Amino acid sequence: MRVWILVLCGLALAIPEDAPAQVRETPYWASISAGQARMRTGPGRNFPISWLYQRAGLPVRVVEVYENWRKIEDPDGTQGWMLVNLLSADRTAMITGDIRPLREAPQPGARIRYRAEPGVVGRIRSCRRGWCEFDVRGRSGFVEADHLYGVDDDERVDN
Repeated sequence: MRVWILVLCGLALAIPEDAPAQVRETPYWASISAGQARMRTGPGRNFPISWLYQRAGLPVRVVEVYENWRKIEDPDGTQGWMLVNLLSADRTAMITGDIRPLREAPQPGARIRYRAEPGVVGRIRSCRRGWCEFDVRGRSGFVEADHLYGVDDDERVDN
């Protein structure tokens, strides 16, 4: 009897806790955590690979959940399935449209610290009232949320 109890305890410890990216309601934002991540046409390894991402940190929108698989949408609007362990709850975003100023303060007239080209990916530190503090490898500034893929225009983010 003790052996069975020890076996059950051991199995319970071996089961990992749900990651934050596994227990949220859809849709929600996530980022690709792996240097190489395969998108598939369906939720399983038996489905064909439709895309190979080679950009850790790329923001994606999770639109559906099926067991350990997440249906994601990338910045181009492409949708497919990815294993949950290839995703992170870390908030990142990507500059969209034109070259965007990263400002010293969350105000249209604030001094420009840096400029970021479309496609630049960075971490979101916080978002409030339509502005996000955006960090690209230690260089940070405030960007209007509607110029970013990875946050909703009216979203509040506190990291």
